[in-house]
Amino acid sequence: MSTKAPASLEAKLQQHPSAVEMLRNAPVGGYQFPFTPEFTNWRDEQEAWQKTVVLFDQSFHMKDVYFEGPDVKRLLSDVAVNTMKNFAANRAKQIVTCNHDGHVIGDAILFGHSEEKVSVVGRPSVPNWVEFQARQGNYNVKVTRDERTVANQGRRLIYRYQIQGPNAVELIKSVHEGAFPEIPFFHLGDLKIAGRRVRALNHNMSRMGGLELHGPVDDGEAVLAAILGAGPKFGLLQGGSRAYSTVSPESGWIPSPTPAIYSGDKLKSYREHLPATGFEANASIGGSFCSPHIEDYYQTPWDLGYGRHVKFDHDFIGRAALEKLEKQPHRRKVWLRWNHEDVLRIAASQLGHGERYKYMEMPNAFYSILPFDQVLVGGKLVGLSTYTVYTVNVHGWFSLAMLDENVAEGSEVTVVWGEPNGGTKKPSVERHVQTNVRATVSYSRLNEAS
Repeated sequence: MSTKAPASLEAKLQQHPSAVEMLRNAPVGGYQFPFTPEFTNWRDEQEAWQKTVVLFDQSFHMKDVYFEGPDVKRLLSDVAVNTMKNFAANRAKQIVTCNHDGHVIGDAILFGHSEEKVSVVGRPSVPNWVEFQARQGNYNVKVTRDERTVANQGRRLIYRYQIQGPNAVELIKSVHEGAFPEIPFFHLGDLKIAGRRVRALNHNMSRMGGLELHGPVDDGEAVLAAILGAGPKFGLLQGGSRAYSTVSPESGWIPSPTPAIYSGDKLKSYREHLPATGFEANASIGGSFCSPHIEDYYQTPWDLGYGRHVKFDHDFIGRAALEKLEKQPHRRKVWLRWNHEDVLRIAASQLGHGERYKYMEMPNAFYSILPFDQVLVGGKLVGLSTYTVYTVNVHGWFSLAMLDENVAEGSEVTVVWGEPNGGTKKPSVERHVQTNVRATVSYSRLNEAS
């Protein structure tokens, strides 16, 4: 194999025996949230989104790509499984995209800034895919890319503050200048804070309600200062990256599906377009689930709880495949509540000189960008566990998982924790042995009793 530095994802894949081998041994740990780890301590910061209010600075870790022009709506309709009939200016939508075989490339938040201008915001998978389709297709749109901080050589274009918790709206009302507008769920509205126009999205990230605020980056410091100044009255805490990494599992959102782009001739031109230095070429797979086939790491919309988003009222990439998949059995997204005794046994193995199990970093234990652990019932694989975390709100460890539909609510399953054969070559993986963890299935929500 060539040792020349590859220019594209496709070229990098050609230097490895398989996509699985490349991703399982990628020298990358978990997804980066490049902001302050803790402002107070992650326990109090977690508790704040349930009991008072927390502010997370989201200005750094997500990629924003803007699309503007008369063909914006047609572009979106062609790439998204979602309908665009109910999307317009001052609306937002969770956009889901699939490959030609109906497997998910990713999901992101779609912002409607005007009738002809939108932005796609999230981990790079979806912004990159929509940009590629815009550039290689016959669309009259202008593309403006705002890279996440770890890939950005300049300044970000906007700030973004997520303010969540039972006191969130009252806090924002206290600093807003003028009559407070009524902003329906997943709609955008205008506020005025510190004399600056602020765009607000009604977005429930932590199941407790609140708003996501954004505006020009030059306004960010003044807006933040006004919010922090009013914060003590409402119990506001700033949340750091350690607490932030646990919000999505507690909320029930799987933040990073495997981009279903690593195989298939129809996607070769896209792999040739993506750089070897990009997100997709440097993502890492970790965990006890091992398959030689990269397709076994892909998800369908139903696996992720996105079946409700699939609308066959328009033509889009992957529609024919999804029409067939819709009639087949699906996995369901669930929470798994991990057994306290088994977690304590893993922690105790770090002491002394006996067998050592894979270390569980608190408050999140995912050591790769794409974590997948086996879930067993009676020794049979029934699904995959992903994104294992601890929060003080749940009083224990839990994970999100995708399980076969016949696994009942409240049933006990086994999660295989750790990688086989002592672990992969990832620097984030120490030598260890695998162990089993009992877990309880919850379809509706986490039981918060300890």
